[in-house]
Amino acid sequence: MSQEGQLLDKKSLRVVTGTTANWKELAKDCIAFANAEGGRLLIGIEDEEELPPAGQTIDSGLPDLIRRKVGERTVNVTVLPEVLRAENGSEFIELRIPRSLAVASTPDGHYFRRVSDQSKPVVGDEVMRLAAERSALPWETQTTLHVSRSETDPQKLATFVAGIKASDRVKDSVKEKSDDELLDHYLLAHGECLTNLGILCVGRRQDRARIGTAPVIQFIKYDELGKKVNKIAWDDFSQTPMELIEAVWKEVPDFRERYELPDGLFRQHVPLYDEIVVRELLVNALAHRPYTQRGDIFLNLHTDRLEIVNPGLLPLGVTPQNLLHTTVRRNEHLARIFHDLKLMEREGSGYDKMYEVLLSQGKSVPEPKEGPDRFEVTVRRRILKPQIIDFIAKADQTFQLTQRERIALGLLAQHEALTARELTKALELSSVDALNPWITRLLSWGLVLSSGKTQATRYFVDPNVLRRLEFTTPTSLKRIEPHRLQALVVEDLSRYPRSAGGEINKRIGEEIPYKQVKRAIDALIAAEQVLFEGDKRGRRYWLAE
Repeated sequence: MSQEGQLLDKKSLRVVTGTTANWKELAKDCIAFANAEGGRLLIGIEDEEELPPAGQTIDSGLPDLIRRKVGERTVNVTVLPEVLRAENGSEFIELRIPRSLAVASTPDGHYFRRVSDQSKPVVGDEVMRLAAERSALPWETQTTLHVSRSETDPQKLATFVAGIKASDRVKDSVKEKSDDELLDHYLLAHGECLTNLGILCVGRRQDRARIGTAPVIQFIKYDELGKKVNKIAWDDFSQTPMELIEAVWKEVPDFRERYELPDGLFRQHVPLYDEIVVRELLVNALAHRPYTQRGDIFLNLHTDRLEIVNPGLLPLGVTPQNLLHTTVRRNEHLARIFHDLKLMEREGSGYDKMYEVLLSQGKSVPEPKEGPDRFEVTVRRRILKPQIIDFIAKADQTFQLTQRERIALGLLAQHEALTARELTKALELSSVDALNPWITRLLSWGLVLSSGKTQATRYFVDPNVLRRLEFTTPTSLKRIEPHRLQALVVEDLSRYPRSAGGEINKRIGEEIPYKQVKRAIDALIAAEQVLFEGDKRGRRYWLAE
């Protein structure tokens, strides 16, 4: 049975039976699914379980009761309850909620939307955005230009058909369809007309230009003074979104530049901007942009970074803080074509892949930022630690790491030591408990060590493993144990009494986070070994007599 997420949730039978029934909570989840992509509620299966309790049976009148209770508490929501039997013979209810064509809400005007595995409220200006995104007829499938389905570009149609038939992601039954049937299958045509999506992907140049919001890409290179030194534009509407990805990668000469790193007797070449990362950023910009809004896609190349700027805001429910784990496809049918042509992964935006590639190359992770009317991602050029490249490669070869483990190990190797809370934030996880799939095996293999408890647990790469894999790095105080750090503070205060916390931090080692030094000082104060006067920045410390 599937895990809870964007399209699935599990509920105990207690939610709809007896005195514990919580119809308000159930209605909220149904509204959230209806306002997203639809989904299923499995009622009668606990959150952490795969099957319903042994011997569980469902009252024959319960589905009708659910339908009535949810209907009384929602607007524009359809629910389809059905009693099913699990593998263990027990019964449960599968409650299917189709995607609503209008905005779903409670009768008193409360709105919710499904984001990952949670039902989140929609408030303020977000309500207007939700209404705009709930168009009964998506932009992709509209036929506003009334272009005949016979007026495709023959070469682009042939290229599209060849790509579909060569893809191992497409079923044989789809590959057997005629060219005309493929237009209907991928919603490139409706009736006698090409849809907006059809004009984008297989239409003629003049029709693509008439759409008004067909993608235009500009590459601009800046020197160290911020002056423009080169510009390439793809603005004549002669290329489909699929062709634009290939054109940008091939026609920008700067993407061919590489670092040359020593590797024993040989040289290792690392690209300034990896092809996987650049293509993923382009795919995301094209697949997830709002095609009802005008605006060019910009690739701004500075001496130290690459910025990809996309017009429009992120889809409702997606933020720069949850990009790594949240999937909301604004252009569902274009994303499907990109997937079947092997340009993107259907289940995600590719940010996890970018994290993996950049960290394995010793670089920092992508930096997303949302502005008033645009979304921007920055990728840094600099390799922070060249040694990480060799370390991650050898660790992966030895232990066959999963993608999550490579990301977590790369972060820890780059930062030397992170607390559970810091690692949770870096991985954009909801809680410290969610760290387990990322680091459990790394801990069991001894690749990563830990000290401390709960959220103060500190994770770091085992120095012995670093030496065994020929990973050399300077000694750091980041991994210093608490009692040793306290001893350093005492030694420092014996020499420099009445010092501020920042002064102590600077003298004993600036690589140690100030919060870590502050905890050591607070522990010494609690043990009555250190006294202080003043408050906040003016506080001074000295040793007790």
